[in-house]
Amino acid sequence: MKAIVYDRYGSPDILRYEEIARPTPGDGEVLIRVRATSVNPYDWHLMRGTPYGLRLMTGLRKPKSRQLGVDVAGEVEEVGSGITELQPGDAVFGACKAAFAEYVCTPESSLVLKPVNVTFEQAGCAAIAGFTAMQGLRDKARLQPGQKILINGASGGVGTFAVQIAKWMGAEVTGVCSTRNVEMVRSIGADHVVNYTQENFTRNGRRYDVVFDCIGNHSLLACRRALTPAGVCVMPGGKSGRWVAPMPRFIAAPILSRFSSRKVVPVMAKWSKGDLTLIGKLIATEKITPVMDRSYPLREIPEAIRYLEEGHARGKVIVTVA
Repeated sequence: MKAIVYDRYGSPDILRYEEIARPTPGDGEVLIRVRATSVNPYDWHLMRGTPYGLRLMTGLRKPKSRQLGVDVAGEVEEVGSGITELQPGDAVFGACKAAFAEYVCTPESSLVLKPVNVTFEQAGCAAIAGFTAMQGLRDKARLQPGQKILINGASGGVGTFAVQIAKWMGAEVTGVCSTRNVEMVRSIGADHVVNYTQENFTRNGRRYDVVFDCIGNHSLLACRRALTPAGVCVMPGGKSGRWVAPMPRFIAAPILSRFSSRKVVPVMAKWSKGDLTLIGKLIATEKITPVMDRSYPLREIPEAIRYLEEGHARGKVIVTVA
């Protein structure tokens, strides 16, 4: 089978499109014929091995795993022993390791059935961005109907999911984006849009019950300034650096929260079969419409990651697998 592989850390130039052995499902695993996946910041962090502290887990001098890719959608090709829910031919989606390939093995527990009226491309970009937005808004922000929320980075992969999930939850949504994305952010449900090229949301005097900061381009103190007295700033991401960033922001968050009624809370998305099923239903019922910027074939994943790293993608960057 064809797959994207790498043997050292670096730029997208180190990624290779090669023939490798097709995996065989073990106990509790299924073999998926991949139909679609998407690129995430997680992928290029692993590719570059940054921040360097990440290498304590992924390999100090070279990556322990030769493959990338987390989001996946496809068809069950083969099942291992102990499989109770899925069977060959089932259309599924979820999260796994090594999804940038024609076939991938993953535990049955990492997948759910794809709704019939959801495309493989829509399903293949839903897991990581959907988990991050859903868990950040529901579990960390505890967003309630009628509350006011500002989403910084509303036009990005997580941001476009967050705008739509916040509207589904009954909030009044303000999105922050650049000039070229204003109309798109309005079209997916934002009640108000702040054009960051013309206005700084941390200094315009408006206050929000929740600030959902996907970008990290303002200090934590500045973000707290945009909160109501009992508001919450949720950080699903932030600017990264070569050594430890964005970890200092995550470390500072509980310290700042201890001395103020305005809380700052990081969020790290966790796998949840229930959440993935819910996200699939929201897409199937058009409560969420995944925003897809560009689509690349498997062999062009280096170009897809390079484009994502530029920081101007509108929604998700999709990879289709023939």
